[in-house]
Parts: sequence; C-alpha cells; structure tokens
Amino acid sequence: MTMTQHDFDSREALTEALAGEILTRLKADIDANGEAGLAVSGGRTPVALFQTLSQADLDWRKVTITLVDERWVEPDHDDSNEKLVRTHLLQNKAADARFIAHKTAAESPFEAESELNKALAVLPDVLTVTVLGMGEDGHTASFFPGADTLDKALDTEQHSDCCAVVPKTAPHPRMTLTLPRILRSEWIVLHLTGDGKKPVLEAALGDGPVTELPVRSVLNQNQTPVSVYWAE
Repeated sequence: MTMTQHDFDSREALTEALAGEILTRLKADIDANGEAGLAVSGGRTPVALFQTLSQADLDWRKVTITLVDERWVEPDHDDSNEKLVRTHLLQNKAADARFIAHKTAAESPFEAESELNKALAVLPDVLTVTVLGMGEDGHTASFFPGADTLDKALDTEQHSDCCAVVPKTAPHPRMTLTLPRILRSEWIVLHLTGDGKKPVLEAALGDGPVTELPVRSVLNQNQTPVSVYWAE
C-alpha cells in the first residue's frame, strides 16, 4: 500500500495545506513538462479548496482540468459537477485553465463514452493530481456498490478512460473516469471531512471485497501514491 494520512484540526488548515501541495505539484509539472493535469471531484467538500486554488499565481493556461465523474444532467443543473467547478474553480486566475467537461449532447452517458474518450485524450498521459472524495457508502468517483457496470469501471486490464454508471443508491446516471485512468496519476488525494467518514475509511483499509467498499480499489493498490487529507 502506498497511502499516507494527514489529519487537521480544522477544515481551513486542511484547505491551506492541500491547496499548497496541489499548486506545488502543478508548478513542478509545468516546469518539467510544459503542462499539468488536474482531475477534481464534486460535492460540498472541495468548494473551499476550489476557491483557494482559483486565486493562486500559476500559469493556468498550461493546466488542463477535468472531472473525476459527472451526473448526467445539464451543465446549469444544481447537481452538475461542471457547474460547481465553473462557479468555484474556473474563476479569478484559474479562469485561464483548459477544462474538459464530461456531459455531452448524448441522451445517456453510455452513448457518450466514445466521444468523451476522444476528448480526454488531450490530457497528459499521467495526471499531475487527482482529487477524490468518498461517500459514507464507501464509493469514490462513481464507483458505487452494486452498480451494474462497476466491474467494468474497476477493470485495470481495459483501456477506456471513462465508463457510464447507473447507481442503484444515488440519483442520475453518471460518467466516471475508470480506475486505470485515475491510477495514471502522479498523486491521488482522498479529500475527506466529517466524523462520518472516519469509520468508513478504517473499514476500507481493512480486508474485504472491493465491490463492498469500492474506495478500496484506490486505497489498496501499489501503483500510485495516495494521501488522505481529513478534517472534522
């Protein structure tokens, strides 16, 4: 396992530390390779992080940002992760970043897989940073327990960068980056807040099937370093 854990006394301290680490890594990749790639998740947890990053001095023109996953709703829908990112991250200095959305004009995410795979091909082959969240059901990205296409999304032998998912326990069909695309990152961070996430994380670090707590697919692998950043 390649995991480290960082606990903070406050969400503000977590945001400051995580934003600093992400920016350091993005700048290093830009200096070394002329570009950097960042994949981010939705939900309430990363809003403060997005706002902090948006005001940072960085050559954002050389950063390509995409989503870890997306609900199959229009970009102006309140449940849209694209709306969240455009509202809180692609602002201020970070407005110059390139953004690859997941939602297309296709009626379902299943019909959009080929199109989105082509769009994602412009990302750096290895993402600089991937920021994941985790639900209290043990899902990360859109790797939901019991989803019909979960095995496909977690299959490290397949070469697709994205996969359509229909959760049985959450609203909206979704598009998600696949596990192999997520693992092609220099660094993965699991960004968690709230006491309810602690026992789920502890369970996920223990023995058990990945399908029960799919976040295990990221925590229990040796390909890519993972850091857990947690605050109450």
